[in-house]
Amino acid sequence: MALLTPLFAFLYHLPQVYKWLLKPYYVASLFMSVAFLAVRKTPGICDRLATQREDGNSCDFDWREVEILMFLSAIVMMKNRRAITVEQHVGNIILFSKVANVILFFRLDIRMGLLYLTLCIVFLMTCKPPLYMGPEYIKYFSDKTIDDELARDGRVTWIVEFFANWSPECQSFASVYADLSLKYNCAGLKFGKVDIGRYGEVSKKYKVSASPLSKQLPSLVLFQGGKEVMRRPQVDKKGRAVSWSFTEENIIREFNLNELYQKSKKLSKTRGDKVPAGVLSPGLRNCTQ
Repeated sequence: MALLTPLFAFLYHLPQVYKWLLKPYYVASLFMSVAFLAVRKTPGICDRLATQREDGNSCDFDWREVEILMFLSAIVMMKNRRAITVEQHVGNIILFSKVANVILFFRLDIRMGLLYLTLCIVFLMTCKPPLYMGPEYIKYFSDKTIDDELARDGRVTWIVEFFANWSPECQSFASVYADLSLKYNCAGLKFGKVDIGRYGEVSKKYKVSASPLSKQLPSLVLFQGGKEVMRRPQVDKKGRAVSWSFTEENIIREFNLNELYQKSKKLSKTRGDKVPAGVLSPGLRNCTQ
């Protein structure tokens, strides 16, 4: 059963994975991830490569290359235990495959290693993972609007994500947060986002570090009456973020979304707010009925 569960999950998301893999970013990443395999196995190219195999077969992996690939597989498995979306699973595989390729190419030939490393740097600087563009019911704040919007109506509870577009964790979390907004958004419970990579003053005011080494991205903060009530991940006395998994189940439980949603229905009925067409989900329909 332990093996069947991830298999069924993969098959369920297969159409979505297929759609992602057709995007230029993932197509290019896939080719870069299998670059060493292609070079080592392509006739006419592999015949000229150096090898440490006893049989002198330069078109097959030697024992050291097998060790490196096995070590890569172990790291990917460990990292993917904490992954919460298919994007994160695929991203981990691509990232560590590139790292392994750099090591393998440098070991084979320093010139090939430098060429591959240069390609990786150029790719990193010029290509970004595609942003989530699916349906959502989220208000995007700027440094000039966030304070006014949070304090506008004391009856409204806000859940605000502090994110940065360059953060892979934030990019992977985007679809999860959008799905929650479609299920739970109501007149009394709203979802917002603010890009602290763009608005540095917001980062300082709400004490969410936007450093590339920060473990606070993304951060979810619950506001009631314009005041912060709780946040995840929590920050200890030394200013370090406490590790926390941004799964949909964890967020629903920690932020009591089901209870907040039930309370928000009362405010929806008294205010008679309507949800714009095109963003309704079963949860939103129930909220406005």
